[in-house]
Amino acid sequence: MRELGIILTMAAVTALLRFLPFIVFRKYTPPYIKYLGRVLPPALIGMLVVYCFKDVSFSAAPHGLPELISALCIVALQVWKRSSLVSILGGTAIYMLLVQVVF
Repeated sequence: MRELGIILTMAAVTALLRFLPFIVFRKYTPPYIKYLGRVLPPALIGMLVVYCFKDVSFSAAPHGLPELISALCIVALQVWKRSSLVSILGGTAIYMLLVQVVF
């Protein structure tokens, strides 16, 4: 019973945090919030790219080739299909294929 209370509390807090911006900025959205909404997604993507490549050793075999090939495929898929889901799934599949079969 205690676990159910914890889960319900966490769900309520999560829902409140998700709905709070829509409640607070219902009629007027300040310019700095619009600015953050415009610049944060590319900044987060950049941080994720840096995080993904931080432990890659370019001096030892396979010299980061699976990571670079899959990253290039992700970019190509994104330019071609304009779908994040296709890019992420395709890049992951290519990376796993390269790591498991090729390298």
